[in-house]
Amino acid sequence: MAAAQSVPHTRILLGLVGGAVLGCAVNALKAEGTIDAALVAGVIKYVTKPVGDVFLNLLFMAIIPLVFASLAVGVTRLGGGQNVGRVGLKTVSYFLVTTACAAAIGLSLVNAVRPGDQIPEEKKKELLAEYSKEADKKLDKKEGDEGFGINTFVKIVPRYPLKAFVENDMLAVIFTALIVGIALTRMAPDRAKLMIDLLEGVNFIADFILRLAMAIAPYAVFCLIFTTTAALGYKVLVALAAFVFTVLGGLTLHLCVVLPLLVKFLGGMSPLEFFKRARGTMVTAFSTSSSSATLPTAMQCAEEELGVPPSVSRFVLPLSASMNHNGTALFESVTVLFLAQAFGVDLNFGQQLVVLVLCILTATGMAGVPGGSLPLIGLILVQVSVPAGAIALVLGVDRILDMCRTMVNVTADLTTAVFVARSEPAIDAPPTPAEKAADVSSANAPE
Repeated sequence: MAAAQSVPHTRILLGLVGGAVLGCAVNALKAEGTIDAALVAGVIKYVTKPVGDVFLNLLFMAIIPLVFASLAVGVTRLGGGQNVGRVGLKTVSYFLVTTACAAAIGLSLVNAVRPGDQIPEEKKKELLAEYSKEADKKLDKKEGDEGFGINTFVKIVPRYPLKAFVENDMLAVIFTALIVGIALTRMAPDRAKLMIDLLEGVNFIADFILRLAMAIAPYAVFCLIFTTTAALGYKVLVALAAFVFTVLGGLTLHLCVVLPLLVKFLGGMSPLEFFKRARGTMVTAFSTSSSSATLPTAMQCAEEELGVPPSVSRFVLPLSASMNHNGTALFESVTVLFLAQAFGVDLNFGQQLVVLVLCILTATGMAGVPGGSLPLIGLILVQVSVPAGAIALVLGVDRILDMCRTMVNVTADLTTAVFVARSEPAIDAPPTPAEKAADVSSANAPE
């Protein structure tokens, strides 16, 4: 994978910072009446939003074929059922442990800070009035969607695989890819080679599409961030400051303490080196707010920067993008208790344990797309006697927090790949860039 190689992460970071600064400035000038609000709305509608949407569409265009082909080929490289079962068990176990840690951090912080008690009644009414219609849209169920439950797990096995591809049902696509990969390992090598070559060709085509997307990434990131900050500004952050800082504090704690410890002791890598090599992927995750859209960059980073074998990265990372959402679990736990506090619902220890379990399960089963957690939060709220429409209180700051939690999600995905690669010494890892440079230097050294 080399889709992101041609675009330095510093350019994407500059686009992100520039978009945020200009967006906040435009929002402030618009509020003062210096800039016509209709002009700003026109720029967003006809310039920045379309550019950002084209970038995201290019990324999502390649996701389903990339996940299917990479995962199926990854299974064949692992060598079949026994290895897949062992690696898969390690991967899912790691998901559950890190997700549980993140959700527990969120619950602990929200109990300590109690941000829901700090919103004035008039501000609560104002936020509910402003975002209630958007909340209704977020909570609307599609026809045939019964919500999160046992059917979520039943539908992992698709009756019509092509329908799962068309509907972007990622868990069903992953299951289908696993079955195809295992079946290929049971075929005669000469018969399986044709299919494997075809899947590798699909990977190449997906990589080409992603190169096109990454060519406009700095400009698209600028537009995405400008669209968000120009519309929202900073005032909504001030209104929900306690909630925002509780979420950001939890995400920072998980990102800067929990994940580095796991990288050091389970992954056998220096945390500083890990973050240095992963920073480009983290910036991409922050700007796109989508674990799925960041998957190609994460795979490139794992293989070329972190030294993870392709057989591991192409198996672990598609699973991670769909199932490993540490930041989302933390956000969900904080949001549910925050809204319960805001509406005067006191949850006892047992009820909070139920919230913890639901956050882990829903974060594992959610789609890795922007705002994918909001309908699931609505389902959890109903379980603890808080109206689902209460999410209108947090919609104003969701986009900003979505960017932050997605960065944590994707960083946790990379730590999973590093851990699994280290725990599978039989799988040869490719040399890291530092090792390649050392090899070149030794080869060119005078005798």
